Amino acid sequence: MSAFPRARHLLSAAAALTLGLAPESRAAEPVDVELVLAVDVSLSMSPAELEIQRRGYVAALTHDTVLQAIADGAYGKIAVTYVEWAGTTWQHVIVPWTVIANRADAARVVEQLSAHAPNSARRTSISGALQFGSDLFAESGFRGVKRVIDISGDGPNNQGAPVDVVRDGLVKQGITINGLPLMTRSGFTSVYDVNYLDRYYTDCVIGGPGAFMIPVNEWTQFPEAIRRKLVLELAGPASPQWAADEAAHSPVVLAQDKPATDCQVGEKMWRDRSWMYDSR
Repeated sequence: MSAFPRARHLLSAAAALTLGLAPESRAAEPVDVELVLAVDVSLSMSPAELEIQRRGYVAALTHDTVLQAIADGAYGKIAVTYVEWAGTTWQHVIVPWTVIANRADAARVVEQLSAHAPNSARRTSISGALQFGSDLFAESGFRGVKRVIDISGDGPNNQGAPVDVVRDGLVKQGITINGLPLMTRSGFTSVYDVNYLDRYYTDCVIGGPGAFMIPVNEWTQFPEAIRRKLVLELAGPASPQWAADEAAHSPVVLAQDKPATDCQVGEKMWRDRSWMYDSR
């Protein structure tokens, strides 16, 4: 080694020691899945429905089948963060990145989820939530075999960048996006609802290897839908858990190659809202 490269090497090591950071200390912790749970809290949902969502995630994260799916992974642990979102600039991290390897870990996440009631805000920016979720991976401190954004919502994107454009960019980064379209229509509804939200999610929102969505048609279905979704995300399409779930329930909807839905439908409805409140 010449004197100059050796000098540069020594200077880099000295700088790391000065900062108190040995190269090994910056290594990311390996996990089976880095999972962003992105939950819609736009004004179109009532306080009661927001509570149903929270309780559904609380129940799912401590369910035996979910914990078993985590334990069956190569590392036996996942990293999860829980985010509530609405408009382009409204994303709140409720639970920061946390490892779940056992029931005690899951209970700590549940405790954070249960500490405060959910808030709500205007507009629906799925694209904003996806971009925010992708940024969270950069600061997670973990190295997942898979990186997944699990996004739920009760309407199409109506603010921010086109959702399919953002989706495609995230998929190119190796991020999988799975969906939970809420087709309940039991809360505050408006002209911004679409009758085919499941198809919209399939064509415009979900993407990446093995991406899927599970629609929720009634709020009574929500807890089971969340549990199923988590198990499938953690286990993967090739797993026995996936096959067992497919045998017991209607098949999940996998991502399609060619979109058949107008991915700008939410933005167009928002522009035509001449008589409506600034609500969703």
